[in-house]
Amino acid sequence: MPISKELRVNERIRVSPVRLIGDAGEQLGVVPVDAALQQAREAGLDLVEVAPTASPPVCKLMDYGKFKYQQRKRDQQAKHRHAGEMKSIQLGPRTEEHDLQFKLRKAREFLARGQRVQIYVRFRGAQMRHVELGDQLLRRCVEILGDVAKMEESIKMEARRMSVTLGLKPSVGATKPAAPPAAPAAGTSGQPVSA
Repeated sequence: MPISKELRVNERIRVSPVRLIGDAGEQLGVVPVDAALQQAREAGLDLVEVAPTASPPVCKLMDYGKFKYQQRKRDQQAKHRHAGEMKSIQLGPRTEEHDLQFKLRKAREFLARGQRVQIYVRFRGAQMRHVELGDQLLRRCVEILGDVAKMEESIKMEARRMSVTLGLKPSVGATKPAAPPAAPAAGTSGQPVSA
């Protein structure tokens, strides 16, 4: 059962009666809120309103502190999972050549790890009159990265931002570090031995 973010706990629950659910998920029936609070205290747990719009409201016996901790952990893990899926590279319409090459090297690293890359150009103020510079810059980026990347989404303009999304070409695959060359055996010159 999905639980809303803003929950009323213990004495903050003023509606009576409530449908009570035990800490193991078992139905305990419809009881007055005072009786539900008493059961929560006896069990050393909190009474948490999980479905305030239901009729009657649904409350659950749980360790609220532990629940909030686990919810924070889940939220952080979800954020890290999503952060790894797509990387962003920001450019300006007049980005210098050295900066462009540096950022495209980073884009290659992201692509080599199998991540998608969104390259975008942000326009400020009067730069909006020259959106063609951003288009040219993004097309150049696609051309430079063309050996390892393919366009997943074409160049598009949203508000003051023009972007393109790139993904790793299927034929390239994620790169693995090259193995060092084998060293010659001790006592040999590295020359082939003739019989």
